[in-house]
Amino acid sequence: MKRSQFLLALASLCIVGGSFFIRTTFRSTSELKIITDTSRYKEIRNQLWSSNNQVKHFPNEIPVDAKGVRIAYSPGFLQGSSFFQIKLKQPPKKTEKLLSQYRNSAKHKYRGGNTNDHIKQPNGVPTTFFHTNDSPGESFPAAYEILVLDAADKGRPGFKWNHGNSYGVAINSSASEIIYWAEKW
Repeated sequence: MKRSQFLLALASLCIVGGSFFIRTTFRSTSELKIITDTSRYKEIRNQLWSSNNQVKHFPNEIPVDAKGVRIAYSPGFLQGSSFFQIKLKQPPKKTEKLLSQYRNSAKHKYRGGNTNDHIKQPNGVPTTFFHTNDSPGESFPAAYEILVLDAADKGRPGFKWNHGNSYGVAINSSASEIIYWAEKW
């Protein structure tokens, strides 16, 4: 084999191997990773979520009297959105007290639905999908009050809500469930 043929074969092998490596690496990092391990709640709330202001309404730790706890956290990828939710059942009196507190401080209020439904309403803002639902489905049933504590449009003229964030709670008082949520996109 001549030296030029050897170099050509080596270059071809490097190109094929390199493209496989790049494709495999990109594929594994571009998959949406959702963390649902409740033992990581404090780490996500206190360290991984980049804006403490957006999660200050979340409990500092999972309450000892909480039942049916579920979390969903996605750090996002590239320009994809990131979200963080915790769903838990609390005693009815505690849930009613939280509902009253958050109703008073909410800037926007919705009944059921999801972010796509809410933004389409007059003066609507993006909210969230039901990431911690027990069954498949992105929308909150009508029993949930979605209370937006704040929403910030970081888009530019002509691209309203292209980037931004929102956070709040969704409360189903008849089931004594509360979902704390934060979204960035």
